Amino acid sequence: MNVKDRVVIVTGSGSGIGKEIMKRLTAHGAKGVVVDMNREAADKTAGEINAAGESAIAVTCNCTNKADVQAMVEETMSSFGKIDILVNNVGILRDNYLAKMPEADWDVVLNVNLKSYFLCSQAVVSNMMAAQYGRIINISSRAWLGNAGQANYSAAKGGIVSLTRTMALELGKFNITSNCIAPGVIDTPLIRSLRPDVQERLAKAQPTSRFGTPAEIAYAAHFFASDEAWYMTGQVLHICGGKSLGIYGH
Repeated sequence: MNVKDRVVIVTGSGSGIGKEIMKRLTAHGAKGVVVDMNREAADKTAGEINAAGESAIAVTCNCTNKADVQAMVEETMSSFGKIDILVNNVGILRDNYLAKMPEADWDVVLNVNLKSYFLCSQAVVSNMMAAQYGRIINISSRAWLGNAGQANYSAAKGGIVSLTRTMALELGKFNITSNCIAPGVIDTPLIRSLRPDVQERLAKAQPTSRFGTPAEIAYAAHFFASDEAWYMTGQVLHICGGKSLGIYGH
């Protein structure tokens, strides 16, 4: 899965799934732009990549702010001269039932989880169109199918799927693909911070009876980012242990 010398931007790559994606792509020869709101985390990820003999820079960016996003793109172009791959990964949770959800929690989740994907994609496509090459990978969630207590999150993640499909239709003639990964429950520090009984209940709701790993998401992102994936666009790949198939119980 060739990504050698491709320039990749991964938002929210200071930690978690984004970091795993960035480290996999750079380990296979890509040049990385580690984008995160947390400068310390971004520097740490970039430092680990450079220490391994690969190439990465750290950029602090609020991906919901158009000026910040444009500055991030300009810094990428200044450092590497091109943008081949964008992975939109940044996201937050503000869970609550619909009847109790504050308007502010709706707004911030849609802003971070959906608007940022629009802004970052819009900011890179002119360079990709000029180069007649690009890969856009959007990290959605199995929750785009609906999830109680996550009206804001599910709406944003569903919007990502629709945005992905629309970009695939608009950008295909420029040899730019747009695909989407929809993870289920992934084994991260956030999940491990939940009470043991909650973790057990989540695991039992999976046909596979286990959580996914960031490495499994990174593998899929690597495929979508590769030269070999040129004929796949507008697709949603569920990596969710079968949870997208419906309600399941042992």
